[in-house]
Amino acid sequence: MRWALIRVSLAVTVMVVLAFAVPLGLVVKELARDRAFADAERQAAQIRPALAITTDRDQLERAVASSQAGGDERMAVHVPGRDGPQRKASAEAGDPGEPYAIGHRRADARDVETARRGRSAVTAVPGGYALLQPTALSTGAFAVVEVYVPHRAVVNGVTTSWAILTAVGLGLIAGSLATADRLGQRLVRPAERLAKAAAELGEGKLGVRVREDGPAELRAAAVAFNSMADKIVRLLSNERELAADLSHRLRTPLTVLRLNTASLGDGPAADQTRAAVAQLESEVDQLIRAAREQGERAARPTLGCDACEVIRGRMDFWSALAEDQGRTVRLAGVEAAVRVPVARPELVAALDAMLGNVFRHTPEGTAFAVDVHRSEEAVIVLDSDAGPGIADPDAALRRGHGAGGPGSTGLGLDIVRRVAESTGGDVRIGRSVLGGTEVRVWLSLESGGMPRRGGRRRRIRRAGAGRQPGRRAS
Repeated sequence: MRWALIRVSLAVTVMVVLAFAVPLGLVVKELARDRAFADAERQAAQIRPALAITTDRDQLERAVASSQAGGDERMAVHVPGRDGPQRKASAEAGDPGEPYAIGHRRADARDVETARRGRSAVTAVPGGYALLQPTALSTGAFAVVEVYVPHRAVVNGVTTSWAILTAVGLGLIAGSLATADRLGQRLVRPAERLAKAAAELGEGKLGVRVREDGPAELRAAAVAFNSMADKIVRLLSNERELAADLSHRLRTPLTVLRLNTASLGDGPAADQTRAAVAQLESEVDQLIRAAREQGERAARPTLGCDACEVIRGRMDFWSALAEDQGRTVRLAGVEAAVRVPVARPELVAALDAMLGNVFRHTPEGTAFAVDVHRSEEAVIVLDSDAGPGIADPDAALRRGHGAGGPGSTGLGLDIVRRVAESTGGDVRIGRSVLGGTEVRVWLSLESGGMPRRGGRRRRIRRAGAGRQPGRRAS
């Protein structure tokens, strides 16, 4: 589309430039010619008063020499001979009355005779043109004034004018092409982005979105595409949540069934029943892990959300339960908006997982705090409590990778870890200033999706030293 628009613009502009430049160039050439011959006529008119007064050769030679064209040897005067009484009177005065020419003549004698009949003429001569202007003498005859017009005078300024016209035409064409190219980019780029986003979405990159700009039709298509992608993400998120919920729904009846099989005693039937229950538990765990792994392989949405707003909302939700259990709650660093590249539902799930651990694995009355710190590179969320701590932090973070024990699907801190790693950050567990566990969630503000290495991450690791055992993590 872009090149088609450029070609159309080029064709139209070239036709318009030719339609105006060619006639204008011819007019310029004609004006230069008219200007040259008008100047020649003015030079010829300067000698007319002398011819009207006298035909004396010496006086005419002085008159021709005093003119500009005569001084440049571009003027000649063809004086006719005398006949009849005038010739006889001139002969008595010592003048033979023969025709003569004054100056540097170039025109052919036949052309001069033609002009002597009373008609001006322009004839081609070597190196240019000759203007033949008849002039009446006092005797009634006609002398012919010849003014030479060199070729350079006829085309004086034409080349420059044509060069200017060419430059203007090329400038118009270049401007037209640039405008067509910009317009083509404005039309094509949104379509290319939409096609690329559709291909990436088909490859499973669910975080791809299209910028809603360009023409109205393409903006509408981008809005529809983004709405479709959001709906797909919500559907897949619902599927993952359903898979997570399935573990809790099936775990209890399977546990009861396994305990009941233990009371069956020995025998082939009892062994078969226990084997069937174990196989059922294994299949359920495998299905849940497969569903979660499919969600992990899909690209995470990059719409982002305000982390402080989400944290305030979840703290309001959990504060009611904290008040019932007599827990002291502290919240800091959430006054200003802090946008992170994490979808709101995923950040909510991660916060609920961390706060839920506090309520599940610390005694009632245990204080906890949530602090938010922001730098140019990342947002750090600190979840601290005054509980007994986590006995094995590394094991808590490893859950959900298929290494957990029977009945464990790793839906606790593993959710937090995956949310952090989706931004290029990570999770570290250490000892809090309250004396219990501190979960540090690093949400990177830089794109790339790979965990960061280096100085600041090492400082977080040093802060995680001295862990206290005791607290569990789901």
